[in-house]
Amino acid sequence: MAKLVIMDHPLIQHKIGYIRRLDTGTKDFRQTISEIAMLICYEATRDLELEEVEIETPICKTTAKTLKGKKMAIVPILRAGLGMVDGMLSLIPAAKIGHIGLYRDPETHLPIEYYCKLPADCAEREVFVVDPMLATGGSAVSAIQMLKDKGCKKVHFMCIIAAPEGIEAMQKAHPDVDIYVGAKDEKLNENAYIVPGLGDAGDRIFGTK
Repeated sequence: MAKLVIMDHPLIQHKIGYIRRLDTGTKDFRQTISEIAMLICYEATRDLELEEVEIETPICKTTAKTLKGKKMAIVPILRAGLGMVDGMLSLIPAAKIGHIGLYRDPETHLPIEYYCKLPADCAEREVFVVDPMLATGGSAVSAIQMLKDKGCKKVHFMCIIAAPEGIEAMQKAHPDVDIYVGAKDEKLNENAYIVPGLGDAGDRIFGTK
């Protein structure tokens, strides 16, 4: 079984408390989502492989550590996942960006694909799939399966808030994928929204409601 990491960093918890608030406006919500994504990315990249290279400092030659391979990709699940990309790019600016478009059928709550555009060499990259909310897990499970079908082998999933049901669905469908969660919430309600959650992340990021 791959890792499940629930963040306990005080800054992450403080910022998640802020975006949960009903009265947090679009600008502040969007900015804070980006900051949380950066902090989770810091933890999610902890196990990246390093190698030693020889460099020259102003004083002498020495060996320094550098990322081995350096090939990474960030794949947001549209549209809410877009809110996490800039924060991650501030840490891994050389990463390539893919996009997977899924929406949830309002009746069945099942994900329906409408867009997929990935870097040509995505299968050779360490891929971080991102979506602020992991509710039923349907979209994340489908997105990761799409990546695996295209040959991706090193896949990680990052979200800000997760329901237990979504975590369970992910672990069952993709036991080889590490999951990084900002906060694990109580449950899903009858409309498959996370409780207590923060509402619709996409609407709050883009100000569409």
